[in-house]
Amino acid sequence: MTGQIPKPPGGAHLRTIAMPRDANPAGDIFGGWTLSQMDLAGAAFAAERAGGRVATVAVEAMKFLHPIAVGDEVSCFCHAEEERAASIKVKIETWTRSRGGKDAEKVTEGIFTFVAVDENGKPRPLHEDGD
Repeated sequence: MTGQIPKPPGGAHLRTIAMPRDANPAGDIFGGWTLSQMDLAGAAFAAERAGGRVATVAVEAMKFLHPIAVGDEVSCFCHAEEERAASIKVKIETWTRSRGGKDAEKVTEGIFTFVAVDENGKPRPLHEDGD
């Protein structure tokens, strides 16, 4: 699905290059590697919104649309879908661009739920100051 790459303020929440060590025997990038990049991006986004540590508690609606090739630039874009007292649902879109390429392609998206946690790993209010 080629289209318009998201343009959130500040740009992508994670950007990396898919490396040979991340590939399966067929030469495509492992879906698990892609999922972990999305989790890293979403957790950083959620932690900033929560003002501290968060833990991933659910991943919904993952659908892989296209394979990622070794050398592709991989970018994850996040936006908040829903906030509750102690949790946030984050929609994460992952896009790729071939090395030196101009056209981007969405390769997957998913909804990740993160819970704000305290120093003991127990749930805490998303906004400590009552925001």
